[in-house]
Amino acid sequence: MFDTTAQLEVFPTDLQMRRIDVARNMRRFYRMSVQPDLFGGASLLREWGRIGYRGQMMTEPYADEGQAVTALMKLACVKKRRGYA
Repeated sequence: MFDTTAQLEVFPTDLQMRRIDVARNMRRFYRMSVQPDLFGGASLLREWGRIGYRGQMMTEPYADEGQAVTALMKLACVKKRRGYA
């Protein structure tokens, strides 16, 4: 039997990151979430901005959930290199 809880631990579908640099007065957030769409695919929802304010949003459609999760993981690596944790 397929264990979906173990799969979600390996490949997250929600991710929240922050970058805080007091010296530069920088307090930013970045949120990503994989959501199913109405057409059998999946969308990667991205939201970013300054902590405490409403951020910008962008939706990227993908053919399936696997591609959306792959895009989420690649983007998370880029954000970690830029100082998000």
